[in-house]
Amino acid sequence: MLQKMGRYLGIFAMLIIAILVVAWATSPDPKLNPASFEAEPLTAAIAPLDEAITLAQYKGSNGETITLQVLGFAGETVTGVDLAELGAKQSDDPFATLASANSAPITAATISNYPTIDIAITDLLSSGTNGAQHIGTGTNFPEHAAESNSQSVFQFPKFGPATPARTRVQAKAGILLDYEVETCMRFDRDIASPADFDAAVKGLFLCGDFTNRNALVNLADPDNLDSGYGFSDAKSGPDSFPTGPFLVIPKDWSAFTKKLRMTTSVNGQPRQDARGQEMTLDFRQLTEKALGDMSRPRFLNQDAFYLLAKDKRISTSSTLMSGTSEGVIFTPPTRGDIIEAMLHYVSLGGPFSDTDFLDTVRKTFIENEVDSGHFLQPGDNVRHGSNFLGDIEVKVVAP
Repeated sequence: MLQKMGRYLGIFAMLIIAILVVAWATSPDPKLNPASFEAEPLTAAIAPLDEAITLAQYKGSNGETITLQVLGFAGETVTGVDLAELGAKQSDDPFATLASANSAPITAATISNYPTIDIAITDLLSSGTNGAQHIGTGTNFPEHAAESNSQSVFQFPKFGPATPARTRVQAKAGILLDYEVETCMRFDRDIASPADFDAAVKGLFLCGDFTNRNALVNLADPDNLDSGYGFSDAKSGPDSFPTGPFLVIPKDWSAFTKKLRMTTSVNGQPRQDARGQEMTLDFRQLTEKALGDMSRPRFLNQDAFYLLAKDKRISTSSTLMSGTSEGVIFTPPTRGDIIEAMLHYVSLGGPFSDTDFLDTVRKTFIENEVDSGHFLQPGDNVRHGSNFLGDIEVKVVAP
């Protein structure tokens, strides 16, 4: 019996050594957040009037929703023309308001014919839809796919309402709060087929996607991200979906999307910088992919399974998200994390205990990341910027 036990312990010791060697050789050690940045600083402007219509909404003194065609902005003030001046009817739906106008949208030649209004960005409504279930996209930018070790684009439902361009997000104790900047698309009609996509009026807006990385570490299957496990739980927290101030309706959505630039900075330090042309799948391809994955409720959120979208279509209350580029905070466990977890696992009795090794690694990694303090903390300021979609400013606060 003692001889057999000694043989088991010897095998166990060799296994430990082998894992430590592999961990040391294959796991990145430094905590880096690599991203490439364009040489030219971001220049924010309103999209050229011959390429797109830029809209914004706010509440009037009687509680009515007023829709502006935005003509410019300076600092925290937006200048535009109330679409009622073009004969439009008031509506909460910006597409319906624009469609009801009996005059053509303002151009460079007619801009001086209309009275303008100045509105503070803090008074503008969200540019997103009024729904609470959206279609999130994972690893749709090649560099982010590489840093996430993902082999393909995947989608999942994101729950929660859109919030305005000036907002806040809570950083709860013990939670690894991460940022992502994305471009979002919404439609003037429900999308149940590619033909619907082609016929629809499409609006683009800047959006953020705040992520609870604990949920991903604990729930996601790293070998099968398309399983959908972990992503809805991680990305559906309160105030996790801030949106830009403008809804931009381009004449050529594809060409316009390709040149869109989106950036992230934290406390003034650049973190992300990408163009829409870098997307692996464009919005039409993302639509086709989503419509092909609505047959069954396979997406886990809060211990229940959901369809990718209600009614098996992308409704007017839903949003289609582009996915984010490289430069998020999250990095894989380091050599030190894995070695520390292995030593802790051994101290608990290893395979002779009731402890699961992967659970030990997850717990050790999260604790070390929390202690490092390099995820978002109360007091941080996150800014998502764009060349034509306005910007988002988020204050990170304690609960």
